[in-house]
Amino acid sequence: MLLREKFLENNYKRKIYIQVFVAIFLLFMTVNFQVSAEIDVREAIVKVYTVSNYPDYYNPWSMQGPRASSGSGCIIDNNLILTNAHVVSNQTFLQVRKYGDTQRYRAQVVAVSHLTDLALLAVDEPEFFTGIEALSLGELPQIQQEVLVYGFPMGGDMLSITKGVISRIEHQTYVHSSSVFLAGQIDAAINPGNSGGPVLADGKIVGVVMQGITGAQNIGYMVPVPVIAHFFADLEDGILDGYPSLGISLQDMENDGLKSYYQVEKGMGGVLINQIVPGSPADSNLEAGDVLLSMEGYSIGNDGTIEFRSNERTHLNYVVQQKQIGEDIGLTILRNGERKELKVNLFRSSLKDQLVPMEQYETLPTYYIYGGLVFCPLTKDLLNIWGAQWYQSAPRELVCSILNNIPEKEDQLVIIVLKVLAADVNQGYQNITSWVVEQVNGEKIWNMSDLVEKIENSIEPYIILEDKYNQKIVIDRNRALENAEEILAVYRIPSDRSEDLLK
Repeated sequence: MLLREKFLENNYKRKIYIQVFVAIFLLFMTVNFQVSAEIDVREAIVKVYTVSNYPDYYNPWSMQGPRASSGSGCIIDNNLILTNAHVVSNQTFLQVRKYGDTQRYRAQVVAVSHLTDLALLAVDEPEFFTGIEALSLGELPQIQQEVLVYGFPMGGDMLSITKGVISRIEHQTYVHSSSVFLAGQIDAAINPGNSGGPVLADGKIVGVVMQGITGAQNIGYMVPVPVIAHFFADLEDGILDGYPSLGISLQDMENDGLKSYYQVEKGMGGVLINQIVPGSPADSNLEAGDVLLSMEGYSIGNDGTIEFRSNERTHLNYVVQQKQIGEDIGLTILRNGERKELKVNLFRSSLKDQLVPMEQYETLPTYYIYGGLVFCPLTKDLLNIWGAQWYQSAPRELVCSILNNIPEKEDQLVIIVLKVLAADVNQGYQNITSWVVEQVNGEKIWNMSDLVEKIENSIEPYIILEDKYNQKIVIDRNRALENAEEILAVYRIPSDRSEDLLK
């Protein structure tokens, strides 16, 4: 009996030991798996080294000269590297280095979306990706969800990992393109060099770090999963088309008098359409004075927002930006008090809606020189020559053009005399700068090609430029032709026009 009791006691202890061993083993395996997963994640992070060369928009025939910078990225499927567009924009030489490695590899940009600040890189050497487990996309994170930010920020050369939470998700201005898209705000420390690094939750990509707020305490922004997924879907046919636009300008309807005037019933939300962009999908489908009530089943609030998740709101452009160019969008409008259901095809790029183009990359400025007058279109890049606070320091007339950024017709641009290259033919005009040209010899001009055509096809003895205040610049056509080569030689300018105008 004693032996049996002893046996049972030993057997019981043995079971306890086994259970403890299994528990310890499972705990070890869990910890080991987590460490392995973390190591795998780290191995997919890369540092990006960029040498770039930006155009000089004040001297549009010149470049500013090369400069070096660095950013971060991560390896995804198909041996590609996901990073920010601003990390590699205007690049002339590109290299990448893996976490824990010392060798740099040449890289190439295979796709870039400057609108949403995303880019894909490739490396020719297959060994760069050997043994690396690619990262995949996760879901749009919840508010207050913990995330990890990976990258190579300033302050050191090794990989940095910071922890934070998602503070909010809403539309924000992307600094790289001055465009407004869905963005995630995170409170993890983000510094120069973090750009392009992945934001991970449960080992999956939920965003790509893109920008912070200078002087703010731990306020950074990421490109969230829906925007990344749209970028990937757009590239499925091998061509990046960008984002569609409905082509409307809107006004909030939070005032009861305004709602009553447009016959919007009490308790009904919506926004007023006050302008239609010529040639846009809205042209011939919608009218100024229509009230937009819903899009694709999303009810629109009086402040122009929709509820994209329970109790979470963002700008109604969220619905349009889920679409690819060429897809249809369902709209509900109120016109003269009558409710209407419409289906509109989003056939046109959002870039066509702008009178003043936003930031452009991998392209040289457009310019034309005639009689020593340097003509160019007004762009956001040109405004940037007045510094980050250009809206305070740039000429008022130029700033006003970008505030009402809707063209009268497709392909319209604001054309200016940027400056004057002093010569006999332009005597008395040398101090003219940033002068907006409205007409050439009494005819309205719409873009740079139109300007060049009207000047060079003219048989009049004088070229008369006029602004909207009826001030004039008069150039003797024969003297301008005689002095053309001399002006270019004196100022060491290779051509009187940019390459796009040579075509």
